[in-house]
This record gives sequence, structure tokens and C-alpha cells, in this order.
Amino acid sequence: MIRIDAHQHYWNPARGDYDWMPKENSTLNRPYGPDDLAPALGKHGIDGTVVVQAAATVEETEYMLGLADATPSILGVVGWIDFENRDHRRHLERLSQHPKFLGVRPMIQDIPDVDWMLRDDVQWAYDALIDLDLTFDALGFPRHLANFLTIAIRYPKLRIVYDHCMKPQIRDQMAGLDAMTDWAAGITRLANETSGVCKFSALVTEADDGWSSEDIQPFAAHVIDAFGADRIMWGSDWPVCRLQAEYDDWRGMAEDFVSHLSAEDQAQIFGGTAARFYGLT
Repeated sequence: MIRIDAHQHYWNPARGDYDWMPKENSTLNRPYGPDDLAPALGKHGIDGTVVVQAAATVEETEYMLGLADATPSILGVVGWIDFENRDHRRHLERLSQHPKFLGVRPMIQDIPDVDWMLRDDVQWAYDALIDLDLTFDALGFPRHLANFLTIAIRYPKLRIVYDHCMKPQIRDQMAGLDAMTDWAAGITRLANETSGVCKFSALVTEADDGWSSEDIQPFAAHVIDAFGADRIMWGSDWPVCRLQAEYDDWRGMAEDFVSHLSAEDQAQIFGGTAARFYGLT
């Protein structure tokens, strides 16, 4: 079965559209391209990747599609449009003509209004994604769980994937707070009440310095139990993962977390689910 990294990024900060990127962070604030990732993909036998937007511009999406044209290992691109601008329907229609354009990801985690996704003026975008048979990557924090549930129920035909296990705040759990209970309840509802799938990614970046696999394992276990292997896709979140772990570290840890599953279930998590959801070959 095909082996896919369902979530990673390529960027060049000199483009100027990565507003979120800390200028003083030498790990992130540097160019990352296909040549940088190729050794890790080869080491782990990964056939290809899904490259996901990291800037709130259509221009960055076009930049990624250009990389995809030149890079066979890029199986698909998840881009961006402005949900607040109905004129961006034309961008969505144009981008959808590219064979490697899969869907979009609004940067909801960075929007102060937790109810932004429910606003009347952005609802057209969900309908447009359905009309064009494109995907919706849901990026948020535990505070967004209830609203993503509302969207998924409101639009049952929307092909939705919940990014990064909805970012449980593992660093808070490490500090003695309860980051599990509400998050776990929300994840269970998404799994039981919607047809969405979940990206098994970025857990390590929500941990604090000094983390161990024991800090992350309970959160991984809950996602696996809630969604099941055929609704989970592994992603590296490289190079963001490098804030806390290298590619090999997270891949190895994820393999350990699913080692109790059958070979078929593991194959779904490490490729099959992404191939089905995104329509990749």
C-alpha cells in the first residue's frame, strides 16, 4: 500500500507572506524545500506527501503548486482562499483545475474570534468546496472543537479532516493541569457524530521542552480509539515538528504508538486513509 506523509510544509520566508513566523526563530525562519525532506522520505519508504499552506495568501498556494509541478513526491497541495471574500470563488475554481490541488485550509487557529467559522459571510466557502469536490482541513485548538462539530453536521457532504488531533495542550497536562478531559470529549464527538477524518500529527509540538513519549501517548491512544485506523492519517508536520523533534523521532514514536494494531490498520494510518480521503495514487 502507498505510504504517505499527509501533512508537511515547504516555504521560503523571503516571499514575505509568513506573518506568523518568528523572525528570531532560526529553526523555522529559513527556506525549506523538497531537497531538504528527500532523505527522510527515502529512509522511511514514503512514496509522497501532501504539502499544506502556511501563509494566508493565494500566491503561496500558487507557489506550492509550482513546486508540485516540479516535484513528483508532492502528491497534492492544500492551499488557501479568503473565506471572507466571495470573489475568491473564482480563485477556488481556477485552482481546482490543477490536478494536484486538493482543497483549502483557513488559518482558523490564528483568528481571535472563536466563532469566525460560523459567521454568515463565510458560509459560501463550505458550499463552494462541496460543489467543487474539494477538501477542508480544519485547523484549530480544543476551543474550536464544538464549532467544528457544528460545521461538520451542518455540511454533511463536506470532506473534512481535523488537523493535528485538534492540538491538545499537552504542555498544560505536563504542568499538572487537565488538558485531557474536555479535549477527549470533543474528539469523541467529532469521531462519533461526523464523517470527518483526523490527522495524526503535531502532537509533539504541543508538548513542552523535556517531553517524553509517555506524555504524548495518552492523547495518541484516545485519537486512535475514537477514530479507528481507517479514519486516521499520519503526518509529520515537518518542518514545524523540528521545534520539538526531528522527522525520524516523530515517525518512530508514531510507529510505536500503533504497533499493537494489525499490519492492515497500520497501513491505513501511514498511507491508506490519506490516499482515500484526498484521492491520491
